[in-house]
Amino acid sequence: MKQADCGTAVAGATDAARSAAALILTSPGLSVIQTAITEARKIFARITSYTIYRVALTMNIMFLVVLSSIFLNFQPLTAIMIVIMSLLDDLPIMTIAYDNTHISDKPIRWQMKKILTTSSILGVFAVIQSMILLIVGFMSAKNPGMISWFAVSDPAQLQTIMFLQLVAGGHLLLFVTRQTRWFFQKPYPAKALFWAIVITQVFAACACYFGWLVPKISLGMIGEVWLYNLCWMFILNIIRMIIEKGQAKA
Repeated sequence: MKQADCGTAVAGATDAARSAAALILTSPGLSVIQTAITEARKIFARITSYTIYRVALTMNIMFLVVLSSIFLNFQPLTAIMIVIMSLLDDLPIMTIAYDNTHISDKPIRWQMKKILTTSSILGVFAVIQSMILLIVGFMSAKNPGMISWFAVSDPAQLQTIMFLQLVAGGHLLLFVTRQTRWFFQKPYPAKALFWAIVITQVFAACACYFGWLVPKISLGMIGEVWLYNLCWMFILNIIRMIIEKGQAKA
C-alpha cells in the first residue's frame, strides 16, 4: 500500500492499513471516490468558465479603451465607471463557485492553449461588439440627427451607454462561457449566479436611468443597448460552439 501511487484504505480498515494509506475513506463502499471525482470535475469546469470569461472581458475593456483613445481621441469610460463596473462584476464572480456545470464522462486535464485560444477569440469578437456600438454612438454625438434610431446627444451620454454595454454584455458573456452548448440548455445556471446577475443588472440600469454616479440616459436607450447585447449574445454563443467543434477535431 505504501508503494502505490495513492494507497487507499476503506472504511473499517485496520490501523496498519490506515497508517500506510495516502487516502482513507470514511464512508462504507467506494461511492465516495466517485463523488470526489464528480466534485473535482465540477470545480474544474467552474475554473475553466471563469478563466475564459475573465480573459475575454479584460481584453474587451482594455482594447476598447486603447482603440477609442487612439482612433477617436475619446475616453469611453470615466474612472468612477471603471470602479463601479469592477464592483458589479464581483458579485456574479463570487457565485460561480456554486454554478451548475456539465460533468465530463472522461478524465479531464488543464489545457492552457485551448483555454487561451477560446478566450482570445471571444475577446476579439467582444471588442468588435463594443467598438461597433461606440463608433455608431460617436458618429451620432458628433452629427446630431444623422442616426435617428440611436440618437446620442453628447459624449457624456455615450460614456454611460458604453458603461451599460460593458456591464450587461460582460454578464451575458458569462452565460456563454459557462458551457460549450447553447446558453439556454441544461445545466441551467445556479440560482445564486442567476439572481446575482439579475440584481447587478437592475442596479446598473437604474444607475443609468436615474443618473447615479453616471450621466443619465433614457429608458428607451437602455432598452436599445440591452437588445444589442442580447443579439450579440447569440453571435458569441455560435462562435463559442464553432471554436469547440474545431478544437474537438484537432
